[in-house]
Amino acid sequence: MSPLSENADPGELAKFNRSAAYWWDPEGEFRPLHEMNPLRLDFIEEATGSLAGRRVLDVGCGGGLLAEGMARRGARVTGVDLGDEGLSVARLHAGESGLEIDYRHASAETMAAEAPATFDVVTCLEMIEHVPDPAAVVAACARAAAPGGTVVFSTVSRTPKAWLLAVVGAEYVAGLLPRGTHDYTQFVRPSELAAWARDAGLSLTRLTGIHYNPVTRRCRRCRDVSVNYIAAFRADGEQGGRD
Repeated sequence: MSPLSENADPGELAKFNRSAAYWWDPEGEFRPLHEMNPLRLDFIEEATGSLAGRRVLDVGCGGGLLAEGMARRGARVTGVDLGDEGLSVARLHAGESGLEIDYRHASAETMAAEAPATFDVVTCLEMIEHVPDPAAVVAACARAAAPGGTVVFSTVSRTPKAWLLAVVGAEYVAGLLPRGTHDYTQFVRPSELAAWARDAGLSLTRLTGIHYNPVTRRCRRCRDVSVNYIAAFRADGEQGGRD
């Protein structure tokens, strides 16, 4: 893979650009993310000890839901994405909210090259299942993290249960997400994520499943990592990484 920004699927970018106007609608197509966000923020806060004063890189920031949440908890946030429309929405909403967030049109690989070993915390949530080479994103996030820093990923596991709930149920039955949001073949098993992380010099510190009930609209942590899950890693400072 030559240019750093090539690790992106044009179809995926176009899909999220078309949906950008709905990022901050809690009843719209990003509703599940709105309802998962408090749980995700609490997990990150616990994994880092505190977000206050931490320099954070949010990879695949989209319209800024997570970035704003971390900024409100005192983090100094840089949000990067390759979707122009989402970034425009993120900048506008942050300005309206009185939050200072550095949004950039950049990839994880670009940030790793331009600011290696810089960030106390690197987050990449619900993103690696949308790129051609997720292992390269994991390696780039590891390179961007300062030694001893925390790197957090969340994604969907590639299991029959995940296909039934996250694709058939969420997209075709309940209509929680637009049809075509997910490609089952791109889902990532926890064992795969852990292997890529080890290769990049990251050590797993926390792993938990996320159970989302679309009826009650509540999220909770669970032991079952066969559908949605979130994982935290420690940057050991000796990243092998991938070029």
